[in-house]
Amino acid sequence: MQTTQTPMPYASNGDQPLAGRRYLVALDQGTTSCRAVLVDSCGALIGMAQQEFTQHYPQPGWVEHDPLEILDIQRAMFDRVLEQHGVPVSAVAAIGIANQRETTVVWDRHSGQPVHPAIVWQDRRTASLCESLRKQGLEDLIRERTGLVLDAYFSATKIRWLLDNVDGMRGRAAKGDLLFGTIDTWLVWNLTGGDVHATDVSNASRTMLYDIGKQQWDPDLLQALQIPESLLPEVRDSSGNFGAMSAHGATIPIRGIAGDQQAALFGQAAFERGMAKSTYGTGCFILMNTGDRPVSSRSGLLTTIAWRLNGRACYALEGSVFIGGAAIQWLRDGLRIIESAAESQAMAEAAGGDDAVVVVPAFAGLGAPYWDMYARGAIFGLTRDTGREQLVRATLQSLAFQVRDVLDAMAGDSGIQLKKLRVDGGAAANDYLMQFQADQLDVTVERPAAIETTAMGAAGLAGLTCGFWDLKKWAALQTTQRKFRPDIEPSDRRLRYQRWQQAVKRAGGWMR
Repeated sequence: MQTTQTPMPYASNGDQPLAGRRYLVALDQGTTSCRAVLVDSCGALIGMAQQEFTQHYPQPGWVEHDPLEILDIQRAMFDRVLEQHGVPVSAVAAIGIANQRETTVVWDRHSGQPVHPAIVWQDRRTASLCESLRKQGLEDLIRERTGLVLDAYFSATKIRWLLDNVDGMRGRAAKGDLLFGTIDTWLVWNLTGGDVHATDVSNASRTMLYDIGKQQWDPDLLQALQIPESLLPEVRDSSGNFGAMSAHGATIPIRGIAGDQQAALFGQAAFERGMAKSTYGTGCFILMNTGDRPVSSRSGLLTTIAWRLNGRACYALEGSVFIGGAAIQWLRDGLRIIESAAESQAMAEAAGGDDAVVVVPAFAGLGAPYWDMYARGAIFGLTRDTGREQLVRATLQSLAFQVRDVLDAMAGDSGIQLKKLRVDGGAAANDYLMQFQADQLDVTVERPAAIETTAMGAAGLAGLTCGFWDLKKWAALQTTQRKFRPDIEPSDRRLRYQRWQQAVKRAGGWMR
């Protein structure tokens, strides 16, 4: 396992970091690593400790984690980030948690032992169960109540699989001996010594069991999936009381929780209706704040709860691009035409000639708004003088086109005009991509100074309850490293996007 330690310049400026200061620790529990991020009461990111954990693949399409390993590493990262910066536990005002969503853990309420490894959000073992539920006519009900599509991605069918396949589990659940939680709930239950079995609305809204309009567990879906309600955690506001952790003689309140993508939206201070963020990771996750009412999608987007504060929910539309930064990895590891992702910017900027080459990175089909699982990757517009630089440029452009596809669908579904786009993730460091994104969207793209927006969102939620800031002050604390403003003729924007749409159409249905 790899461990990284990231001291920040802010913490090494000659001051005593703990003199008169109070801190927040954000536990950012991701799909491949556990991180602890130290944030001060002025919203400055002080430092980070991170360690990867084991991925288990027991069968093709199955992905599992060891919940106890995650718990141990997450605790160790909490200790490590404080040790790195000489901060005593007594100086930590609160903990915030951001987590990989949908990943499912069930454990014994008496012993605290998981009944089975965690089933990860990527796991596809319940695809056939989803087909069975679809044949039962549940698809429309699930969409109406939860805002989600019927898919193995979400927690509900994972719980049902465990109940059906782990010996004795259904009987133990009926007796009230078992508890379910997404990773945030598993961490809270353990960190509080079993005192608190709770989640927040953003995570509950990703289980496919939660009525996002009534904001309660849905009895009809629980009955249809044969899941006893006694398994489920209490659902609380995203900023509030989740109990306290005892560590090294101190008691530290847990005061904020959100699923990772919603936490990033909060971390970006996208508090106004119509504000959106795009995370450029292996894929791209795009969320738009739609205000205090859920917006149904006609384009296959997900309707989700972004957060709930003081009993008032804020909703969002969410769309996913399957292949984002993975396309740049393909250039590096597959085609071997770049040596590092950072090299792609200079190559794209050096590419000459008309950018008529279009890459459609549909390596795993296309997501929203096309939803074409039979599409495959393709390159169009090749000529004799096409070289490495043109392929790199076209691949970067494909990320921006896909993000535009999703944001256009969001605007069409919601009637909300995009105001600006806030970005994070590894590929957001690419200036060429960010400028091309601004050109395609015809809005300003803002890249924050602190790119750890998921962890910052968890810290931001915890800091609200601690009185460190309110929403207005939190927004003011988020500084922009660079703004990319549109700089293209409308006719050129239309031409490029029309070429993209034509290429997508021709790549569609390839495997049929």
